[in-house]
Amino acid sequence: MDFNPKRKTSNLILLIASFVIVSLILWNTNSFFRKFKEEERLKMEIWATAQSEFQQSSEDTDLGNLHLKVFQNNTSTPMILVNKDGSVRTNNMSSAKVEDSLYIQRKIKKFQNENTPISIDQQGEHLATLYYGNSEVLNKLKYYPIALLLIIFLFGAVLFFFFKTNKASEQNKLWAGMAKETAHQIGTPLSSLLGWNELLKTESINPEITREIEKDISRLETITERFSKIGSSPVLERHDIVSETKEAFEYLKVRSSKLIHFDFESKATSTMVLLNHSLYHWTIENLVKNGIDAMKGKGNIGISILPDGKYVHIQVSDSGHGIPKSDFQTIFSPGFTSKKRGWGLGLSLVKRIVEEYHNGKIKVLSSNKNGTIMQVSLKVLDQV
Repeated sequence: MDFNPKRKTSNLILLIASFVIVSLILWNTNSFFRKFKEEERLKMEIWATAQSEFQQSSEDTDLGNLHLKVFQNNTSTPMILVNKDGSVRTNNMSSAKVEDSLYIQRKIKKFQNENTPISIDQQGEHLATLYYGNSEVLNKLKYYPIALLLIIFLFGAVLFFFFKTNKASEQNKLWAGMAKETAHQIGTPLSSLLGWNELLKTESINPEITREIEKDISRLETITERFSKIGSSPVLERHDIVSETKEAFEYLKVRSSKLIHFDFESKATSTMVLLNHSLYHWTIENLVKNGIDAMKGKGNIGISILPDGKYVHIQVSDSGHGIPKSDFQTIFSPGFTSKKRGWGLGLSLVKRIVEEYHNGKIKVLSSNKNGTIMQVSLKVLDQV
């Protein structure tokens, strides 16, 4: 959330200014449209007057020529002239359809909706009725505000996504920098712990103690390595996905509650893929730990490895409370969490590791009140 008062004020001023500019453009366009429509109305009234007087101009050649020029000058406005005897004459309309009476009737109704018909009279006698529609220029002008708003909207959308992407990029750099700095800071006390552990080995203490300390130090080294790889392209090497998954799974099994039943199953004895050992283990640990949290520390956790042509699927299942279908995509967004305590970074990191670093896929395969199955798909090495 942005708590900067100056920035909020600037955004509000920009929003108001944009609204005012758009309103002025629409108002000006509407005024121009009405003025143009009035001018077309005046042209049609002149045309109707010329039509009325044309009957009397047969002996006056100059006047007849003037009327003829008035008729010829109208090349844009579609018209239908209905004489008192019912005969119809059209102008600026498709010549192929003027013989179609139904087409003429539809056009008359349309023209009536667009403009008030003009009655042509002579000395109190009704001669004809003129129906006319909007010219092509006027029709284009009518849709101009919509086109303008669409352009403004698209331009705004481009700017919004540009700044949003730029902000996300800055945040990614910040998180990567924090991760690398964390790895660097852990390195100093870690070196000291290695020294102290070597010193303890020279003392008369139970060797089991130093071995356990070595395991924890090794664990800290793994964590440091993981954090140091965030924000940079990791090295992918040839590994057996079955053995790597089993190794990560067994590590968690030994260190988890006895109330959790672990089950590992593989349809293949060995499947080679390109992966980063440290980051892949981190992925499995995150998925398994999420499953354990969903079960509240009690239930069944399973991993199945299923070869499928050019892909191998790693499915992590739990017997937890499930995930709403509406959250299937949201759970991978940074900051999303269903826990009271948590940063909501676990699954977003998993998604990045799988899709960006390993060119794989991850999704919620299925979920209901009886549990969830998460699926990671990686390309088999021979198909890469």
